[in-house]
Amino acid sequence: MSLVKWNGNRDVLPGLSGWFDDFWSRDLFNWGNKNFSSSQTTLPSVNVKETDDNFEVEVAAPGMAKNDFRVTLDGNLLTISSEKRSDDEEKKETYTRREFSYQSFQRSFQLPKDVVDDESIQAKYENGVLHLTIPKKEEVKKKAPRQIEVY
Repeated sequence: MSLVKWNGNRDVLPGLSGWFDDFWSRDLFNWGNKNFSSSQTTLPSVNVKETDDNFEVEVAAPGMAKNDFRVTLDGNLLTISSEKRSDDEEKKETYTRREFSYQSFQRSFQLPKDVVDDESIQAKYENGVLHLTIPKKEEVKKKAPRQIEVY
């Protein structure tokens, strides 16, 4: 009996070996997620909804604290930003291990001009989601139709 070395003939199961190589070479945690900026930092997903009385904004930002956020309104430009830093150091007799991370994002939204009651904006962080309620001015709110009496 003689031993024969197999050179990895890829024609045995065509396509399977290429898929297998591709599977191990790709980023396993990025399955088509388009939520990355050019600097490879994540941008949180944002939902924006307009009702008759308000604009409602939800920012998905789990793991943050309410103090990590900064919300500003400059004219009609709403900017939501966050910055979080972490530094962990462990010292042993023969080595020092230091890990640190820095996470930040900024999202800006143009609100309709002269529509927002900027004195009444509310922000609340709860269960990993930042909720903003941006009320409209009374004069621009949609009013219910009224009956006009004919004489």
